[in-house]
Amino acid sequence: MKLRTIIIILLFAISNTGQSQNLDDYFMVAAENNPGLQAKYKDFEAALEKIPQVSSLTDPSLSFGYFISPVETRVGPQRARFSLTQMFPWFGTLKAQGDAATLMAEAKYQTFIDTRNKLRYRVAGAYYALYELEKLKQIEGENIEILQSYMAIANRKFKNGIGSMTDLLRVEMMLNDAKTNLSILKEREKPLSVTFNKLLNREIGEEIIITDSLTADLPESFQKETVFNNNPILKELDLMVEASKVSENAAKKQGLPKIGAGLDYVIVGERTDMSLTDNGKDVIMPMVTVSIPIFRGKYKSNVKEAQIQQESYSLKRQDVANTLEADYEMATFEVKQQLEFLSLYEQQVQASEKSLTLQFTAYGNSGKDFEELLRMQQQLLKYRKLKATALKKYHVSLAKIDYITAKNHYDESK
Repeated sequence: MKLRTIIIILLFAISNTGQSQNLDDYFMVAAENNPGLQAKYKDFEAALEKIPQVSSLTDPSLSFGYFISPVETRVGPQRARFSLTQMFPWFGTLKAQGDAATLMAEAKYQTFIDTRNKLRYRVAGAYYALYELEKLKQIEGENIEILQSYMAIANRKFKNGIGSMTDLLRVEMMLNDAKTNLSILKEREKPLSVTFNKLLNREIGEEIIITDSLTADLPESFQKETVFNNNPILKELDLMVEASKVSENAAKKQGLPKIGAGLDYVIVGERTDMSLTDNGKDVIMPMVTVSIPIFRGKYKSNVKEAQIQQESYSLKRQDVANTLEADYEMATFEVKQQLEFLSLYEQQVQASEKSLTLQFTAYGNSGKDFEELLRMQQQLLKYRKLKATALKKYHVSLAKIDYITAKNHYDESK
């Protein structure tokens, strides 16, 4: 299994040296600074360190013994003994354990990728919410200016005797509503800004520059198959199923005998009472050890655990796949729905503007039907706001499809 050893390039290859002015810049800031994403990468690094732990031999054992009462032999008394032993698991056990750990590390990497993609989706959602807010504030501000001009006209006509006090009161009430709405919109900016800055792990008062001009074009066609081919959550679960299969094989091998190779070295003293060949010669004795796995319970349990894990991960994968498919269909519907709404609202805005122009001209000539003029102005305001909200929802839904299909926004070819 090939592991990506330069994964950090995915996020940090581009450094943000200037002030962020568009959404892509903010994505890079979030990728570099978000602690949740960094934590997932650390999980991946920690999983990599597991590989050498499980694929290495156990430490050899060295023992020393001293004969308090030397054992007399023909060539002299035995005074001390050194023993060195190394145990070896059954053939292929270490490789199987290493492969399982490698697959689990790859699964952690896919978790990291999913967290990165989800962070991008959350940043996009927070950004589009701020974009919508700016548009609503702009629309409400323009509405206030128009109502103020209407109020001046109504006041002038009232003084000239061709208008009524009722017209003044109506526009004043609507003006108060508009000012209150604008005030609420301004207060809403703080929690949205805090949410956005915290995703980037910045100070809550950091300036956010909204420069993108959003449009709503017919999106590229997304294939549903990309959900199942690219989504990192599904890849993660596939890897975990494969890791469980390899773990099952490793568990079976652990239940086989272990072979040990060792060497005993015995220090022998010289005999002084006679002259012998090899008098006082130390003893070197190679040894072979075999562990006999008689108690099979724990080995059978390890194998069963790996099999149950395979079933669990397979069921989880099916559940996630079902959820992703349902989310994909809903997000696709939302995109199409918002496109239809945007088309409708644009038509309604144009029609309302024409009607408003005609109504304003009629009121200027006769001083009558001021209530209808105000109603048409509020209708235009409503459709402009609905259009701004639909544009935000459209782009959030597109971002959700990007997340579900794991659309690649980073260069992973490095």
